[in-house]
Amino acid sequence: MDCNSSGRSGNRVMLQFKLVLLGDSSVGKSSIVYRFVKDSFDEFRESTIGAAFLSQTIKISGSSEQSETVIKFEIWDTAGQERYKSLAPMYYRNANAALVVYDVTQQDSLTKARAWVNELKNKVGDEDLVICLVGNKIDLCDGDEDKRAVETGEARDYAAEQSLLFYEVSAKTGSGVRQIFESIGEKLYETKKDELAAARNRQMGSSKDQVNVQLQRPSTNDPTSCCY
Repeated sequence: MDCNSSGRSGNRVMLQFKLVLLGDSSVGKSSIVYRFVKDSFDEFRESTIGAAFLSQTIKISGSSEQSETVIKFEIWDTAGQERYKSLAPMYYRNANAALVVYDVTQQDSLTKARAWVNELKNKVGDEDLVICLVGNKIDLCDGDEDKRAVETGEARDYAAEQSLLFYEVSAKTGSGVRQIFESIGEKLYETKKDELAAARNRQMGSSKDQVNVQLQRPSTNDPTSCCY
């Protein structure tokens, strides 16, 4: 999506957010990201080493008719293997949002997702962090519910108890993936409306038709962040 041109009149507003994916190995974090960013799925995708960095933009609803709001996600997809766990704080530090992913066919992956949620709340806090719990691989349960190890109600109740967004998706089919990022974008927009209004006021009367509100972002020039 081209964020430098608009077919609509009025102001264009761009918000940039850092988003991190966390979860056990093989739950499909990378597949979710690639479905969102490239609309593709690779059955034999290799495990992430360290972390991968990607970006994507979306337009969100809910802003005024006179302006267009574009969200740019700068996404850190972290490796799920235990040997990389100590690197995770480097990637979730200063994050605006986090996807904590589990596999609906693996009960233990939800246990590990809960541990990630606890770590995020303890280390980052949840006042300015939007956390979304995501159950992936629902396609494996289509027509065979016996393969499901995590009931939707169990995960939904936990998400509600922890004030998390919650989705069940299939990275393979694409079902529900885009809605995750749209919901996060809308939630982040709500939390930044006051800052956005102030930025608009500062540029009131200028000739610019685009307002860029640059928030906390990943440091892509960090020499330790090269594993992508």
